[in-house]
Amino acid sequence: MQERHLFEYAVIRVVPRVEREEFLNVGVILLCSSRGFLQIRYTLNEARLQAVFGKLDMEELRARLQAFEKVCAGRREGGPIGQLGTASRFRWLTANRSTILQTSPVHPGLCLDPAQTLDKLHRDLVV
Repeated sequence: MQERHLFEYAVIRVVPRVEREEFLNVGVILLCSSRGFLQIRYTLNEARLQAVFGKLDMEELRARLQAFEKVCAGRREGGPIGQLGTASRFRWLTANRSTILQTSPVHPGLCLDPAQTLDKLHRDLVV
């Protein structure tokens, strides 16, 4: 029998007007510490975002999501945060913030394969 691994995930949301607390899910970030896994999957559906919120700066959103990717990857391009340990990077990315890109509360679970779990969560919660 395959071993199940504890994982944590948060949904990434676009919140153009934080005072209204309206959002659309655009991605998922998943951490599986026992496997050293920290990745993000996102989809920017421009037509959907603009239908709900009107004109948005899609290039800015892409740049912010790419910054998340760089921090997840733990590369130099992720800056000082990108040099932290896997769990610390996840905690930094999922910290509460009042910006156009926010994350949901963190949720735990058990999985066999974190990459497959991330893909499933992305399909179920974003696409």
